[in-house]
Amino acid sequence: MKLSKRMQRLASLVAGGNRLADVGTDHGYIPIALIEEGRIPGAIAMDVNQGPLLRAEAHIREFGLSTYIETRRSDGLAGLAPGEADTVLIAGMGGRLTVRILEEGGHCLGAVKELILQPQSDVHEVRKWLLCHGFRIDLEDVVEEDGKYYPMFRAVKGPTEEWPETELFYGKSGLQQSPEVLRTFLRKKIAGYGKLLETLSAKKLKDAGCIREIEQELGRAEEALKGLEQNMESKEFRV
Repeated sequence: MKLSKRMQRLASLVAGGNRLADVGTDHGYIPIALIEEGRIPGAIAMDVNQGPLLRAEAHIREFGLSTYIETRRSDGLAGLAPGEADTVLIAGMGGRLTVRILEEGGHCLGAVKELILQPQSDVHEVRKWLLCHGFRIDLEDVVEEDGKYYPMFRAVKGPTEEWPETELFYGKSGLQQSPEVLRTFLRKKIAGYGKLLETLSAKKLKDAGCIREIEQELGRAEEALKGLEQNMESKEFRV
């Protein structure tokens, strides 16, 4: 199974030997790839919609892996029983939906060893939820694919600490696996916010609230870039 760059990176974060619950599985590509590689013993491919499940089932049968991958219709983690999975993967959904799924998955998360998460938006809200619910983020990554950037991270149970706002938005640079990609992403964010402020100034727009929000976003991105580059210079980040 050939995976896209984003999905390949997500699959690489799953610990070998773990049973996987892939929430919002869509085509079932990641469970198929991990089983094919012999990385995991089994998986449950879950989706709230029947259409994606039927596509996943077809792909699973095509690869002859029905014995190893079960498909299950489920709204988030509602259909997952305690102890059925060691790793939960939630990727390609909005951050608020990801948080809702985690909130409603308390019945089974106690037995889960790791969470692999790739929210499409409101990433800071997902990080904040994890840190407030006994999960420690131990790895950050970001992938560029077709001009888009996809932040992702792994969380395990353990002691947590309060993160500054900048780290909630962009992660701890010392945990970042792809610092060069993150640096490019941050530089583009900074340039974009700068141009937006110039445009608003040129048009003499007086929306103080909007301007203040953009300035805050710009400040966070600049602070994140500064911390990242300091880590890259001192080689404190993981490789």
